[in-house]
Amino acid sequence: MKITSAKFVKSAVWPNQYPPASLPEVAFVGRSNVGKSSLINILVGRKNLAKTSNTPGRTQLINFFEINEKISFVDLPGYGFAKVPHSVKKDWRDMIETYLGQRQNLALVIFILDIRRDPNSDDLSLRDWLSHYNIPYLYILTKSDKLSNNQAITRKRVIEKNLRTSSERKTILFSTKTQKGKSDIWDFLENHLNSLSLQ
Repeated sequence: MKITSAKFVKSAVWPNQYPPASLPEVAFVGRSNVGKSSLINILVGRKNLAKTSNTPGRTQLINFFEINEKISFVDLPGYGFAKVPHSVKKDWRDMIETYLGQRQNLALVIFILDIRRDPNSDDLSLRDWLSHYNIPYLYILTKSDKLSNNQAITRKRVIEKNLRTSSERKTILFSTKTQKGKSDIWDFLENHLNSLSLQ
């Protein structure tokens, strides 16, 4: 997709603060420090649209972006970070689950995992939660440039086995450094959104 415009709309915590649900939304979720913001920036060709940080847990709000005046990207707070109080973890979990459970124009969840890490209990819980509520999602394995091609393929298979991924569910390898997987993600997004518009 050719990106003609990409802008930050607003940050929010609870539904009464969300922007109007006028565009199909694609939400980006994953453990802290898996590269959600970097993935968004690469997809839209903007270096600093979504703020990145080396500190896990830095994204503490739900951030909404408008792409080409046709799609909304939503950067959700990362989960599974260790260096914040339990009460903060609970608030952030509630924030994420409220958004995912109540946002009527949510079209797809981009479920991001670090290819070097096995899925943990938080990842598995999110997978079960999305499946239970029939929310469509796509697995993206980031940081694939950190491994050789053979290592990346092996890790992909291990992660898919841990996630009990069916052969129909696509898993895309991605690298911020090389932009590997960028066109595959856009192809999937466009096909998915087109299929929704035909329903």
